Amino acid sequence: MSATSVPSSTADYLRDKVVLVTGAAGTIGSELVEQIARAGAKAVRALDHNESELFFLYERVRETGRVAPMLGDIRDLERLRLAFRNVDVVFHAAALKHVELGEYNPFEIVETNLRGVDNVIRAALDAEVDRVIFTSSDKAVNPTNVMGASKMMGERLITAANAIRGTRRTRFAAVRFGNVLGSRGSVIPIFAANALRGDALRLTHPEMTRYVMTITEAAQLVIEAGSLTLGGEVFVTKMKAIRIADLAHVVAEKLARNGKKSDVVHTKPRMGEKLYEELLSRDEIGRAVESDRMLIILPTPESPLAAYAPTLESYSVPLSPVKRLWHSGEDECLSRDELREYLEAQSILAPWQQA
Repeated sequence: MSATSVPSSTADYLRDKVVLVTGAAGTIGSELVEQIARAGAKAVRALDHNESELFFLYERVRETGRVAPMLGDIRDLERLRLAFRNVDVVFHAAALKHVELGEYNPFEIVETNLRGVDNVIRAALDAEVDRVIFTSSDKAVNPTNVMGASKMMGERLITAANAIRGTRRTRFAAVRFGNVLGSRGSVIPIFAANALRGDALRLTHPEMTRYVMTITEAAQLVIEAGSLTLGGEVFVTKMKAIRIADLAHVVAEKLARNGKKSDVVHTKPRMGEKLYEELLSRDEIGRAVESDRMLIILPTPESPLAAYAPTLESYSVPLSPVKRLWHSGEDECLSRDELREYLEAQSILAPWQQA
């Protein structure tokens, strides 16, 4: 288990509760399972359709005596209805996430990222769970690819679920991630593998920028959002902006073998890939508030959700209106020295440095 966990006060609402995590064998899902098990949950149901990875996750958390490995697919509504029985909190992390694969397989994205969200909503309402937190992406802001568009629609479905819940207690909210450093299939494992082989690190564009966070920070954001939600919000962590070119050079330097640093070469942007990311769209700024660590996008007052829309004064933490755009291409990016320190402080490259 990771050494860092979510503060106990933030996770108090999980104590003695039954919690279900979809996509539990993935990078974020498995971190959620481990943190929730330590946070005092009564039971954690880990749902995933990847049998092998679910087995390995269960081996890591078996000793807690709180985790139940559940094979199942979010495309299967009846399976979800069985899994959601007597559940208090659902963290929905299952998704197809790779941008380029999504461009080649758009109908599969629809089945998992949209029909799957719809199934989670229906199963949660049927079981009257207390709250559902959906994991989205900054690619949902002004999307240029199928995956980002599916996440945008997923956020809209989650927010709309508050309008159709009727007298049920279930609250729905979304969490918008940046790039999660070191997650499975992300750029760091690809850069690291090339560097260890002495191959060139391929950069699709020298001006590409991204907002980044660690796996632990991502899981903590999800849990914190669950503690704050009143229904219908999108929560976003304030993240650091980096240049992908700087990341490539730092990884090549840190993983140099026998004094030889891998070259960084330029190719071309991939299908659906953006040069920058945004945490908020322009139309969201007028209804977004912020704390020291987080942005909260409130449901639009003009929507059918107006009766449920929380306000600035609704929350237990101090908030103020958001006054600026968050755009990685216009934000101040970490310098290479700052990026190097950040990677070292978070032990991001440790798995490859020990290889």
